Amino acid sequence: MRIILGQVFLTIGTTGTPERPATDLGFLLHKHPDKAQTYPTSHGSAHVFYPEASAERCTAALLLEVDPVALVRRGKGKGRGGAPDAALAQYVNDRPYAASSLLSVALAAVFKSALGGVCRAMPERAESPLPLRIEVPALPARGGAELVHRLFAPLGWTRVEVTAVPLDEEFPAWGDSRYVRLLLEGELRLADALRQLYVLLPVLDDAKHYWVAPDEVDKLLRAGEGWLADHPERALITRRYLSHRWGLTRQADQALELVRLAESDDLDVESVDNAVDESTDTEEKPVPLAGRRRTAIIDALRAAGASRVLDLGCGQGQLVQALLKDVRFTEIVGVDVSMRALTIASRRLKLERMGERQAGRVTLRQGSLTYTDKRLAGYDAAVLSEVVEHLDLPRLPALEYAVFGAARPGTVLVTTPNVEYNVRWETLPAGHVRHRDHRFEWTRAEFRDWAGKVAERHGYTVRFEPVGPDDPEVGPPTQMAVFTRTDAITTTGTTEKSKEAEAA
Repeated sequence: MRIILGQVFLTIGTTGTPERPATDLGFLLHKHPDKAQTYPTSHGSAHVFYPEASAERCTAALLLEVDPVALVRRGKGKGRGGAPDAALAQYVNDRPYAASSLLSVALAAVFKSALGGVCRAMPERAESPLPLRIEVPALPARGGAELVHRLFAPLGWTRVEVTAVPLDEEFPAWGDSRYVRLLLEGELRLADALRQLYVLLPVLDDAKHYWVAPDEVDKLLRAGEGWLADHPERALITRRYLSHRWGLTRQADQALELVRLAESDDLDVESVDNAVDESTDTEEKPVPLAGRRRTAIIDALRAAGASRVLDLGCGQGQLVQALLKDVRFTEIVGVDVSMRALTIASRRLKLERMGERQAGRVTLRQGSLTYTDKRLAGYDAAVLSEVVEHLDLPRLPALEYAVFGAARPGTVLVTTPNVEYNVRWETLPAGHVRHRDHRFEWTRAEFRDWAGKVAERHGYTVRFEPVGPDDPEVGPPTQMAVFTRTDAITTTGTTEKSKEAEAA
């Protein structure tokens, strides 16, 4: 493959069968294989065409034709993080020839629907892995071929081939340039592959062509759904993607710590119930712990008289779904940092097919629980179900203030595993937490100590209830704290007295 001066090139290919032709790639990319299409960008023109398109093989090419003059006029000499470049560097640079943040922006603009995993014509294909082959012939790599491998190898690619580009092929003694040719092969969802490229192209270049504003954090979180939170090079990726701006990098790292919440839950093995339940095959099957937990939460919300409820760290919407079945809960807001989890929750709830009245009761919002959010103020109750144990202990004060200090719902329910009960888990090795993402698990005394101090600091009372079988030696598998705001108790008491007086 040859690079034409002034043009940046990238190809995406797949293979197929007569039943599932490779030309389905055109549907997924929303670009017809029989047409060459051109799209204007802020720094030139992006062209999409198909060098090959058959049932067996299909390849789409994205050619970015960069206008160096437009690049200078729009960029106004801004380099990495917005620092001024030397005067000559404004006009003599590699932007028109190498894959960088310019190509990343073009990917997002030209393949916007594919990047979001949207394909109404073939939704099942969009959700399924494809045999993909992606080639980038000129990729700037600050860190060399080894860094390219470290970034792409953990992401599910079966082949990551990186070839150094020599400074001059006629003079090999001059050595290699900082550019590489990249070949990726593997079975991935097309949306996942595009999101990886969108983030990692500018990371490898380590020099964005535009000023990095705070909204770049949201872009990074959206594009990093499902892979960035657990990436071994996450710190480097966030730092470079956000142009080494420490404040934004710290904000992204904090948000990514919570992304794991939607991807994981505590163990829910039937042996927890079987360890203390003598049920036989003829008796009714024990209710899983997750189901008992939801029942306990809903019972506590009913007892508190709550009608407007926040599910903080709602994950994939199991609790929201259960709350919707009870008409007394008139407004239910699910909040999670993970857009992927919220998408799954939306599908679980079938929001698109839900009637207008029912849909008006539920809202799903993206948000970090360690930041204050004015939209969360004024609710009757908030639920933190299996959330706190996923945070590093130094982050708990931020969560505490955001919920108890800023949002201040009348009732707050917090559930968390009881580490003392872990000895009853037959499948859990001694000394292990219930899930690899749990940063800690509290004893009953530790949980009561934390909850008591939180209540005292923020004007709440707190009581504790067991969830699941309450073992006389080690307690229940899940412990729940029910916080009630003291002024809410006063208001409720006054209201009840007024009702009694009216009845009399």
